[in-house]
Amino acid sequence: MSDKPKVYFLGAGTIAVPVLQQLVDSDVIDLVGVGTQPDKVAGRKKQLVPTPVGAWCSENDVDLDKPVSVNAPEYLDKLRSLDLDFILVISFGQLLKEEILNLPKVSCVNIHASLLPELRGASPIIASLLNQCEKTGVAFMEMDKGLDTGPVYKMFEHVISPTERCDDLELNLGILGKEHVDDTLLAIYSGELGAVAQDDSKSTYTGKVKKSDGVIDWSLAASEVLAKVRAYYPWPGATCRYERKKGPVVIRITEAEVVEMTGAPGEVLVAGKKEWIVACGVGALKLNKVVPQGKKEMGGADFLRGCQISEGTILP
Repeated sequence: MSDKPKVYFLGAGTIAVPVLQQLVDSDVIDLVGVGTQPDKVAGRKKQLVPTPVGAWCSENDVDLDKPVSVNAPEYLDKLRSLDLDFILVISFGQLLKEEILNLPKVSCVNIHASLLPELRGASPIIASLLNQCEKTGVAFMEMDKGLDTGPVYKMFEHVISPTERCDDLELNLGILGKEHVDDTLLAIYSGELGAVAQDDSKSTYTGKVKKSDGVIDWSLAASEVLAKVRAYYPWPGATCRYERKKGPVVIRITEAEVVEMTGAPGEVLVAGKKEWIVACGVGALKLNKVVPQGKKEMGGADFLRGCQISEGTILP
């Protein structure tokens, strides 16, 4: 057994970047390859945009594979030729079939962004904010054919701050994974750390997020609406609508806070020079920052100066 385990990294999202950076700089891990998702068309100009991992590799001159399918025979042949101890996966976005799961000599390890068996599935970071969890974390788990069902090597907790939004939380969990990736992989490699089966009876699941999920229902409690604002930032955004004669304007709420006021759900309780407050099913929400359709982010009260929203208006 070599002193340094040979690792191939598969990742795409922002959470994966700090972990990859650690592996590139590591003196105890032999990083022999990196793979990410192919560039995707995005934006009005339909330009090809790399994943966050792809962009980081380009900026730091790190060689990178962009397989259309990691399960393709030619790609599997390449991985076999590397004589891998580990394949390390984090926020990759492709299903790994049994052949690739069994390929490394030691383990195919996934860093999952929750405290398993809670929040298995596609969107655990968003779900932890929607569910108003006090804490979440990262789980180093051995991958199997199920959806985040494999046995867990180790978990590390993160206390969620009251102001963390999804992008902040994703980056913080990536940093948490970075801090522990070397030691955890070495402990697995040496046999010091084994995997423990999850308690399936305690499992919960998260699905994929749709753009329509961000539409605000003012009949919810203000705390639930605020959870949406934090969970769906920056995508798909927590949005409401303002009706005007020219047609509706979609407004994305980016920062808000709960206040103790009451009114009919969607009723504008305060539309002043300094505050914009909207009633919810329980309590009310002060809209601190918003992004009106086609414009840049601005203060909620700043938006009011340019429109006809007045106290008593009911937002749909």
